[in-house]
Amino acid sequence: MAAATVLSMSEIENKAMNIGIDLSTIVFDNIVLPPGDDFGITSDDEDILHEEVAPKFETGYGNVIVVDNLPVVSPEKFAKLEGVIRKIYSQTGVIKERGLWMPVNPDTDMTLGYCFVEFNTAQEAKEAKEKTDGYKLDKSHIFIVDMFDDIERYMNVPEEWTPAEIKPYEAGDHLQHWLTDEKARDQFVIRAGTVTEIFWNDARQLRPDPVYQYQYWIDNFVQWSPLGTYLATVHRQGAIVWGGKSTFNRIHRFPHNQVKHIDFSPGERFLVTYSSQEPSNPRDTHRVVLNIFYLRTGKLMRDFKGSVDDFTTGGSGGLSGISWPIFKWGGGNEDKYFARIGKNAIYVYETETFILVDKKSYKVDNVGDFSWSPTDSILALFVPELGGGNQPARVSLVQMPGKVELRQKNLFSVSDCKMYWQSNGEYLAVKVDRYTKTKKSTYTGFELFRIKERDIPIEVLELDNKNDKIIAFAWEPKGHRFAVIHGDGPRPDVSFYSMKTGGITARVSKLTTLKAKQANALYWSPAGRFIVLAGLKGFNGQLEFYNVDDLETMATGEHFMCTDIEWDPTGRYVATAVTLVHVMENGFHIWSFNGKLLYRIPKDHFFQFQWRPHPQSLLSSEKEEEISRNLRKYSKKYEAEDQDVSLALSEQNRKKRRVLQEEWETWTARWKQYLEEQELRLQLRDGEPSDDEGSQEQYEAKEVEAEEVLDVHEEIVD
Repeated sequence: MAAATVLSMSEIENKAMNIGIDLSTIVFDNIVLPPGDDFGITSDDEDILHEEVAPKFETGYGNVIVVDNLPVVSPEKFAKLEGVIRKIYSQTGVIKERGLWMPVNPDTDMTLGYCFVEFNTAQEAKEAKEKTDGYKLDKSHIFIVDMFDDIERYMNVPEEWTPAEIKPYEAGDHLQHWLTDEKARDQFVIRAGTVTEIFWNDARQLRPDPVYQYQYWIDNFVQWSPLGTYLATVHRQGAIVWGGKSTFNRIHRFPHNQVKHIDFSPGERFLVTYSSQEPSNPRDTHRVVLNIFYLRTGKLMRDFKGSVDDFTTGGSGGLSGISWPIFKWGGGNEDKYFARIGKNAIYVYETETFILVDKKSYKVDNVGDFSWSPTDSILALFVPELGGGNQPARVSLVQMPGKVELRQKNLFSVSDCKMYWQSNGEYLAVKVDRYTKTKKSTYTGFELFRIKERDIPIEVLELDNKNDKIIAFAWEPKGHRFAVIHGDGPRPDVSFYSMKTGGITARVSKLTTLKAKQANALYWSPAGRFIVLAGLKGFNGQLEFYNVDDLETMATGEHFMCTDIEWDPTGRYVATAVTLVHVMENGFHIWSFNGKLLYRIPKDHFFQFQWRPHPQSLLSSEKEEEISRNLRKYSKKYEAEDQDVSLALSEQNRKKRRVLQEEWETWTARWKQYLEEQELRLQLRDGEPSDDEGSQEQYEAKEVEAEEVLDVHEEIVD
């Protein structure tokens, strides 16, 4: 490896002048514009202005890099080497005209082994440094890339070593502080109009408890991270993640102009941002930019740029060709891999290096769809039929990183196929739509893969009436059951199945079928066991709360015009909402898991409701079972707290009723006095009643007693 060349400052000035840079030029920027209306959010520039630091001079060389350890070549090979360097760096940014300069030794006419590259922007120069530092041109020449501005910093390194100043430790924000709530409440975020609000769900008090409120906080939408650590807000200039106790401090900014979508990796290590730009020429396709940031530092790890056709299989050339998210994450919460589908290939990248696994794509002719196991590095991919049925469709399970095919199932006469993973990665359901013999209609069946068992056995499930249309399918979270809504009529059936029968051989079995239900969507509790059968859109918000363990309906309800349903992460409460899809009835309702309506919150111009997710429990399954067995030991404490809250609510209701009764008694007393003075008024008017008195004769006061059941408490005595 060639040694790095050390230049004096005069030599640097001479070489800089040759590429059009004047070192004597120093830019002073002491102009501070008056701050605009930032709605209370301090910008990065304002943060810098408030810090008492010495001003730094701007040299203006931030868009220039120095590439060292190049081959030393003669004039005959100069043009070829220059072309290679220009080709490499043209892929990372736009090189200015006459922006590539490779100095030559005047005595020997040989190059000196380094060059200067000037880009249009400093951002392009920084990306070029990050992407090519360590680039292997050949075995003997590995690029050493530095920013030109760093030369002055290297020149000013003191000759005498001094120990670094060790700053005292300062604790950062407690990003999981919300999990320590003494009342074990959960949070949710809502957007209504221009206001974004975060609340505790205080179900005992039958109301939401406000945590944080901000007006004009976002331009587009908000999104919790998968484990609930961060809240992301999306703006025209990019995304911001927030976290902390109750003030939600800004953690990092992620610049991305005109960002339209964001996506977190399951383990919260990375953030993906997406934007698209309409072409100036109608015949061209939309331009797409994808950035992947490291969440903890805000560093851009890799970007992807191209047309819509580059990120789709159909080559639609429009925004409709994009299926979000473009990248799907694998490896569970470790975020080891991310992948996207392409034309006849799946591009699988590893997050250690952000390059393709084995440095090449996984070639699959005519691949239609793929999905990752939620817990393992296993890809499930679907390939449609080819050649008019000569080559059957297939579903394959592929282990990464070795790209080893674990299981394959050929499928015939396939019209469509969709894959559903169970949350623990134990089962994979493949819904297969097949053509009938006449090819005029289709019927549906399921291929059920048992992933954790030896050789991955597959079972075929067909409905009792295989011509029934499948309206919805959903696995029980962390369980072995699944539900299917099927039928062609206005009131379809709902069937429940189990992958465990208790016998020696594992076979799927039907538990029950509920006939003629007003339901077209399924919402399992995150804890399993309970499910909401929901009738959205045409069913106008019909709700049925069903206990799958006991196979019985716990309650029915209705949230008229309901558009969204979401369980809280503990499975204790359900939120139903009417968003701005409908003009009327905007707002949300909170229900208990067994279907009791707890409270209603109307909100005009209501856009969004999201529960804050929970991280995985740190307790072992054995410890959780122990706690479940000993619940009676803890229940007395919480029953006492519930009783105190119930008494407080009863006292509030009594006060409200007392006020209403006093107002009523005051009004009736005045009315009775008015009647008693009626004779005197008649005498004063010579026996002529007034118009008001004529109308009063139509009313009669009666006292009516009504009984109302305020509470029913049932206790089972052993």
